[in-house]
Amino acid sequence: MNQHLRNFVLIGSTLLLSACASWRTSSEVPLPVREALAKAGLPDSALAAVALPLDARDTGLRLQPQRAMSPGSTMKLVTAVVGLDKLGPNARGRTDLLAAAPPQGELLAGPLYLRGGADTDLDWGALAGLLRNLREQGVRVIEGGLVVDRTLFRPARFDIGVPPFDEQPEFQYNVIPDALYLNGTMLDFHLRSDGERVTARIGPAWSGLAVDSSALSLNDKACKDWEDGWKIPRVSADGKTALLQGSFPKHCGQKPELNVHERQGVTAAAVRQLWRELGGEIGPGDLEGPTPAGARLLASHQGRPLTEVVRRMLKPSDNPLTRLVYLRLGAQAAQGEEETRAAAERVVREWFAAKGIATEGLVLDNGSGLSRSERISPAQMAALLLAANDGNWLPELQQALPIAGFDGTMSRRLKESPAAQRARLKTGTLRDAVGLAGFVPDSQGRLWVVAAMVNDEKAAAKGRPVLDALIDWLARR
Repeated sequence: MNQHLRNFVLIGSTLLLSACASWRTSSEVPLPVREALAKAGLPDSALAAVALPLDARDTGLRLQPQRAMSPGSTMKLVTAVVGLDKLGPNARGRTDLLAAAPPQGELLAGPLYLRGGADTDLDWGALAGLLRNLREQGVRVIEGGLVVDRTLFRPARFDIGVPPFDEQPEFQYNVIPDALYLNGTMLDFHLRSDGERVTARIGPAWSGLAVDSSALSLNDKACKDWEDGWKIPRVSADGKTALLQGSFPKHCGQKPELNVHERQGVTAAAVRQLWRELGGEIGPGDLEGPTPAGARLLASHQGRPLTEVVRRMLKPSDNPLTRLVYLRLGAQAAQGEEETRAAAERVVREWFAAKGIATEGLVLDNGSGLSRSERISPAQMAALLLAANDGNWLPELQQALPIAGFDGTMSRRLKESPAAQRARLKTGTLRDAVGLAGFVPDSQGRLWVVAAMVNDEKAAAKGRPVLDALIDWLARR
């Protein structure tokens, strides 16, 4: 063997040995990550992570892999992956209009039943379309009033009597959905101030609903900081008037979406006004209750397929949508008098068991991660992603994940990293927890599964750069 060939073989062997060494299992915090932890003032023990290449799953990085952690919104991956597998990517929620007996000419003698079926797209326009469909069938007079059926889930109203998660229960991320997800339970509030007072109105301007801004004082804050003086609104005893509180900047205009009015009153007001605008009449009585067996279907609306809903769940990290899908898992599987959330938890645990994923330490609440109790370990999260990778719906999951430095909740992160526009990662943030989980290609194009979480009282303020350092380290390997 000549010297050039000998040198070539030596170099090749060295590279091969180096590559093999780089794939070994490690429990050492990588240097860039340790530096990020030190800069953030966080101990190494705050970080738990699993990162492994798909083509060498017994190797990779494992830092406290079995530690049950608060995941924040990375928990949405559990609902998304199990939902796609058990409900199917084409599953759709629906909303129905029904009657106990068929209409007689223009007259519907009994009540109109509005039955919620976890329809993610029942906005004001969809509700108007449903009622127009009924009106075009010749029905004009609904003699028995309105009955809203939310009984797909047990109990029908999870929001009643529940203490608020934080200091802003009226904002969208805190909505606790039921089976009739009408406009996401939100109303637009149009707020405008001059130098003397604040005026407010709601939109749509449903008859009977009002907003009172007389107790809202003025402050000198910048308009962009309007929430700084905001306090939780109250609602009048009849649920029809929102009473605004706190202070609002002078010479400012804002249009927040808020969940303040009692949702049953909003639903009834919207149905009644839309029906009147269509030239119809509706008798007294607005109730919540089940649709009778054998009721006649009059009109129906379907939401978009689950694969599109999952994209809306994960890209912007939508808590209510994720809760709704989690409850659909339970509603599909519930047995007898089993509560919907208990059934959903059973479905998830059975799915984990079928995939050979241990459930020790796993704590499920609402499936969205907006919870003080939910827990999952990095090993369990990584195993979930491996099962998704090996399953039927990986493309549907990957197209729904935020792309580093490009869109969703990752749009401003890792822009200068090799991970930018390549890594697909679900984020998670609570005041004492941050997380990242998803798929990261390294410098050779090998795909890694990663699940990483920081739990510490300073996590929300200091933890994200630590997780970004880990993803950047993987992308540069």
